[in-house]
Amino acid sequence: MMTDQFPWLTTILLLPVLASFLIPFIPDKNGKIVRWYALGVGLTDFILMCYAFWKNFDITNSHFQLVEKYPWIPTLGLNWSVSVDGISAPLVLLAGLVTTLAILSAWQVDHKPRLFYFLILLLYSAQIGVFVAQDALLLFIMWEVELIPLYLFISIWGGQKRRYAAMKFLLYTALASIFILVAALGMALYGDNLSFDFVVLQMKDYPLSLELFLYAGLLIAFGVKLAVFPLHTWLPDAHGEASAPISMILAGVLLKMGGYGLIRFNLELLPDAHVYFAPILVALGIINIVYGGFTSFAQVNMKRRLAYSSVSHMGFVLIGIASFTNLGISGAMLQMLSHGLIAALLFFLAGVTYDRTHTLSLNEMGGIGKLMPKVFALFTAGAMASLALPGMSGFASELAVFVGFSNSDIYSLNFRVITIFLSALGLIITPIYLLSMLRELFYSKEQESTCGLSPISAKTTDNDEAVCFGTSCVLPTNADYSDARPREIFIAACFLSLIISIGFYPKLATQLYDVKTTAINTSVRESYTQIYAQNPLTPDFIPAKIAFND
Repeated sequence: MMTDQFPWLTTILLLPVLASFLIPFIPDKNGKIVRWYALGVGLTDFILMCYAFWKNFDITNSHFQLVEKYPWIPTLGLNWSVSVDGISAPLVLLAGLVTTLAILSAWQVDHKPRLFYFLILLLYSAQIGVFVAQDALLLFIMWEVELIPLYLFISIWGGQKRRYAAMKFLLYTALASIFILVAALGMALYGDNLSFDFVVLQMKDYPLSLELFLYAGLLIAFGVKLAVFPLHTWLPDAHGEASAPISMILAGVLLKMGGYGLIRFNLELLPDAHVYFAPILVALGIINIVYGGFTSFAQVNMKRRLAYSSVSHMGFVLIGIASFTNLGISGAMLQMLSHGLIAALLFFLAGVTYDRTHTLSLNEMGGIGKLMPKVFALFTAGAMASLALPGMSGFASELAVFVGFSNSDIYSLNFRVITIFLSALGLIITPIYLLSMLRELFYSKEQESTCGLSPISAKTTDNDEAVCFGTSCVLPTNADYSDARPREIFIAACFLSLIISIGFYPKLATQLYDVKTTAINTSVRESYTQIYAQNPLTPDFIPAKIAFND
């Protein structure tokens, strides 16, 4: 049955998708009315979620809040059950902000605009549904729904290899999501009562063998979404072919679904299995950081470089989740929020640059800093945030993960030293590939320009010389390398204001979830204590035996 309060979460979830069905009936020939309509819906939904959380969300409460529940398909034990807690509420806000700004960034879409904005509103609802679902089966349904618009976005509005990238994305994510369904059914069917509700599932006492099996399957499912090595290869292809607004959502929100799933399922529902798998998460996190950083440096495609940068930054999420400390898990959450803002900003600016240059190849770029000083300044600020410059949110999140893990009393000193040392390689390589990208983009190169202009026409009547971009030259009057427009500056400013605010005052974000992450870590540490007391991590599971203190 429904609660006696206003159904805030149901309204927030269903508003975009219901509004999308009105798009075919809007009289519009060139898409200008439809884009304003979609922006209005997205902005309204974001304002609603801000108001609902401000009025009704208690940051001191670690339990589910704004609970709305009523039977949907009782014979299957499926309920329409939605709620938020400290883990989901900030990610709902992140999804609302990034998706709304992505709609605004897609202002120039002229190919099938009705379908584009219909799909982006459908995706808006699906993202919110994943984060607010209190029912494992409902979460799986929302997880599957968001795959459809993303596949169509890449395959219709993508680049030259869009069909290959779209199919690869669909195969990876759809096949991996089967493990979510299997795990949900396994947990729901275990015991006497059939229920997919997270509260009920958390109270069940699963055998360790079942927990380990479920944990492994969920790690694959969420690892694909989080782009964990070696399940990450779909991500660079998807980013390389997707349009900028879709890359913003993909990097800003959808990757975070994997981290959310690991915390919600693997930590909260399967704490005993997490004790055994935690060292593996740390190892995978190290591989992500080092491999993603070095591979990013080797990319000549701007968006693929940023995609591998995302792979690297998600390694810190894995290490934080496996830290067994309040600060470490809090840092993992902050890293997801911070990276969501920074990655969305960088992919947006990559799209702004592509709109002017019509190329993503860094080899064909260079020397546009003087032509686009505002884009240069915004791109530089985004890169500084990504490389964890103090005063930016990336610094606060990565520092929290490092300090949290290094102070963990669960792991042996040798294991912590090795982890910190190898992870630090990522901090070294990140400035190199990001600053190198800025140099290749905005600074002049020592190469001759291939210019079709005659010596006489190489100067205008105002005696202005032709401007060079990469290996081509054009007259200033013919150049289309215009600087950032007010709309584009506004979008970038929205991201940067939050990135800097969180960087100087991390509590702006951490206060939303610290109570919840502390409760989850307390439960996981209790599982470790019980397991160690009964059987001190027998050699049957070697990674745990080596990593943990004896």
